[in-house]
Amino acid sequence: MTTSMTLAAARRHIADAISKSEQLGIKVCIAVVDSGAHIVAFERMDGAFLGSVDIAIKKARTSALFPLESGQLGALIRSEQLTGFELSNENLMGFNGGVPIFAGDNQIGAIGISGGSAVEDLAIARAALG
Repeated sequence: MTTSMTLAAARRHIADAISKSEQLGIKVCIAVVDSGAHIVAFERMDGAFLGSVDIAIKKARTSALFPLESGQLGALIRSEQLTGFELSNENLMGFNGGVPIFAGDNQIGAIGISGGSAVEDLAIARAALG
């Protein structure tokens, strides 16, 4: 069983994300990080917003550091009134588009998507899990 994020696996997740984003007709940025929140692979589709580069990376880092979808963490921050929590760890993203990646029960990384709506980014991230 895989115990860490490989470049080959990251590229497969990116290919699946691109396929879903093309199906939805949107251009996105895609970041895949390992379990330590370090970038393994990144793609910016032609025409994707330049500002989405940083957001995709931060969504992936958020879901790597806290094994939740980034939108779930954001909801927790708001419901528990954890003001300022998102400023930790070099700024977290508390909205949809970041999803942890597991191999069995072992978290091996996360993917972050930015460029569409919150619903679209989450759909693409989930589709990228395969």
